[in-house]
Amino acid sequence: MIPPKAAKIPHPHTLHGDVRPDDYYWLRERENPAVIAHLTAENEYADSVVAPLEPFVATLADEMRSHMEENDTSVPVQDGPYFYYTRTREGQQYPIYARRRAPSREALDAAPEDVLLDQNERAAGKAFLSITVVQPSPDHRLLAFLENDTGTDRYTLYVKDLQTGALLSDVIPDVFLYGSLAWSLDGSCLFYVTTDAAQRPYRLYRHRLGNTEPDVLLYEETDNTFTVHLRTARSGRYLFLVTASSTTSEIHVLPADSPNGTWTVVRPRTHGIEYDVEHWQDAFVMLTNEDGQNFSLRRCPVDRVGQGRWDTVLESSPTRYLQNMAPFSSHLVISGREGGLTQIWTYDGAELHQLTWDEPLYTVDLYDNRAYVTDEVLVSFESLVTPPTVYGLSLATGERTQLKRQPVPHYDSSRYHEERVWATASDGERIPISLVYRPDLRHPGEPSPVWLYGYGSYGATSDPEFRANALVLLDRGVIFAIAHVRGGSEMGRAWYDHGKLLEKRNTFTDFIAAGEELVRSGLTRPEMLVAEGRSAGGLLMGAVTNLQPDLFAVVVAGVPFVDVVTTMLDDSIPLTSLEWEEWGNPADSTYYAYMKSYSPYDNVTNKAYPHIVVTTGLNDPRVGYFEPAKWVQRLRELKTDQHDIILKTHMGAGHGGSSGRYDRQRELAMQYAFALARIGVDS
Repeated sequence: MIPPKAAKIPHPHTLHGDVRPDDYYWLRERENPAVIAHLTAENEYADSVVAPLEPFVATLADEMRSHMEENDTSVPVQDGPYFYYTRTREGQQYPIYARRRAPSREALDAAPEDVLLDQNERAAGKAFLSITVVQPSPDHRLLAFLENDTGTDRYTLYVKDLQTGALLSDVIPDVFLYGSLAWSLDGSCLFYVTTDAAQRPYRLYRHRLGNTEPDVLLYEETDNTFTVHLRTARSGRYLFLVTASSTTSEIHVLPADSPNGTWTVVRPRTHGIEYDVEHWQDAFVMLTNEDGQNFSLRRCPVDRVGQGRWDTVLESSPTRYLQNMAPFSSHLVISGREGGLTQIWTYDGAELHQLTWDEPLYTVDLYDNRAYVTDEVLVSFESLVTPPTVYGLSLATGERTQLKRQPVPHYDSSRYHEERVWATASDGERIPISLVYRPDLRHPGEPSPVWLYGYGSYGATSDPEFRANALVLLDRGVIFAIAHVRGGSEMGRAWYDHGKLLEKRNTFTDFIAAGEELVRSGLTRPEMLVAEGRSAGGLLMGAVTNLQPDLFAVVVAGVPFVDVVTTMLDDSIPLTSLEWEEWGNPADSTYYAYMKSYSPYDNVTNKAYPHIVVTTGLNDPRVGYFEPAKWVQRLRELKTDQHDIILKTHMGAGHGGSSGRYDRQRELAMQYAFALARIGVDS
């Protein structure tokens, strides 16, 4: 079967005197039957290419499932008189949300289960179903949840009566998928955030349960580079409205027991100043970058909020990056980064204590803690070789008790090894690379196949986390590697700042340096090297493929952001205006020229490219399906090799792909089989 070929319809873009012809611009016409026909033909072609590998795909999917604990229960989390948790059942795609009423964790087994929400039941007959926020009312009588069956960022808010099991008549559409819901303290009102036409969260409303009158609009963010989010203080006593761009914050606060009250601005927005606020004991505490890029901790009595008088508690440090805080009645727990790894500190008002761990590489974070007055804080830990583990941390003594380690059937951690190596970037910066592999499958002096993953945008980190599905790679002698490139925050806030805007190329050259180091050290060869990235990591894949295509045998690009200039020129596309502080606004000729110099779609040329597998979703609001569809067409048109390029579009999902756990494994197995077969690992 030959690859599909889209019609070429000239569509010039002109800006700053530069004409950019775009023959495939028409593929953005989602309602055009020719577009759907083209995407369908691409899916059929992809299936035909993968068809000979179907036994391999099935084997990989079966092995992934063999490492899944199909009947599993999360660690119950105390919230008032209840312990909340989720559980899964063998053969079912989705979790079940449940709770038990018990005086202590030790008494849970004797308490009857109360099923709150069965996502499998709600997903019956649907190809896709996502449930994000699941939030009980303060009195635990009602349950608010957000649901979506298309893959967009617009969710519908439902409220369930947990005593009768009935859904209330209060149904609200177009609520943003996360950070968009809060209860008043008495449970009479719900506050929620809705999206605009570009799916930007921008309006805050108050809804009184049972009220049929229009809900009250409390706030509208008119700056289209800002978004609105909502959360409840961990103490439950305040609501926080957070409106922010990627460089500037403004927070409004409301007592949760005064739903009709006035919101107070904590600090008016000042360009370049970011801050976050929580309530702790008799004060508000703030993390801010005002006096240092790695953030300091400040404190202000509740009755002085809005007056601009904050006392510094912890100074900003050049090595310690403070990112989040979680107040408990006796301690403030802070998470952040130091030494290239995630860290957790506890603060009792006098001293800061860092939690220490035995492994050289790891990822730690706070688990889902809901109780404010408690001595036990739940902390999660994992590494490249240790499955996710939840500990109960005593704030009084610092003692940790393991509550659960995620079961991974047919897995023996002693057979695997993790380590960190370093590459030298083109400007001399040292780039960390995390590795995990099976030593018994490596042969001294011989190269091994390597799967190199990267992201590097928005300050998001690619931490050394356990990936059960990647065991199918490791057990075939493949080394899994993570390149911690600039644009993320692995080495602190500066690591992010030096990988964005007019320094974005550092992200790409860092990844190339990582690949070159793996080859130079003899760990692998280009014909055995696979590169993978998703979303903005897909931009990374497109850029490095243009810059140095002979370094990689296969490139796996998931929902790739590859048409940077065209997208950043069109603020009607969801999230475009929010991205200008990440990539730059092409209305400025300096940013336009810089973005055009690396935009993957604009830099495809007549040369040989690796094998490439591309995935996308028809309903993706973050990276439009038309970006990868156009990119694939241009690659096929200009490349000089005979390598395979396939595009697989999920016709009923969005940015995250399939919603069911088994469906996600099947999709991943296809990508693995395609890539592995082309580097000589075919069974």
